[in-house]
Formats: sequence, C-alpha cells, structure tokens
Amino acid sequence: MPAYALGHFHSSVPHQDVVEYVERIQDTLDPFGGRFVVHGGELDVREGTWEGDLVLIEFPDLARAREWYDSPAYRELIPLRTPHVLGTVLLAEGVPSGYHPAEKASAIRAAMAE
Repeated sequence: MPAYALGHFHSSVPHQDVVEYVERIQDTLDPFGGRFVVHGGELDVREGTWEGDLVLIEFPDLARAREWYDSPAYRELIPLRTPHVLGTVLLAEGVPSGYHPAEKASAIRAAMAE
C-alpha cells in the first residue's frame, strides 16, 4: 500500500537554510521511492480553516516512508528547516488498490453494535 509524508507548515520565514533544504531533499527521497505529490501551491479550502502550506510526498509503502525519515541523509536536512518553518509532519499509510469506503462503514457499524 502506498504511504505518505504529510507536512502542514503554518509559519515560515524565508531563509537560505530553507532554500538549501528544498534543493537537497529530492536526493534523500530517491533511494526510498519518494515523490512529491503536493509541494505548496494553491489550496481551495471548502470546509473548516487552513493556514499555511501543504506538502505531500508519496512512498511505495509505510516502511519506506519511515526509512526515509530516519535516514542519515534526511536527518541531516531537518535542522535546516525546523528553525525557520514551523508545522507538523506525519507519516500515514494509504489504502490498498480497490479500497471501498463501505468496508470501513461496515467495520464502524460492527464496532458500534458491540
């Protein structure tokens, strides 16, 4: 199943370290099959509120996403970003091919009946 690294960055200060981070991050992703799906850009918020930027990186699976985040190459970059860009980063497992949300609804219904 695919997995994703999601970053919600709500406060950033332009800085040379951030530019270097962005210049170097792809080389840390390549060995783990990571690719940007969303990297900032326009957001069209339809419900609720959202402040900041969104980054979404896809990996072949959660193990590879974890290996990337914990890799020495990426860990070396983190201090370039964190003093200047505040936010939340998480890793999330995706759903398998052919997933249908009705299956989730059935599991929720069964749990409620217990």
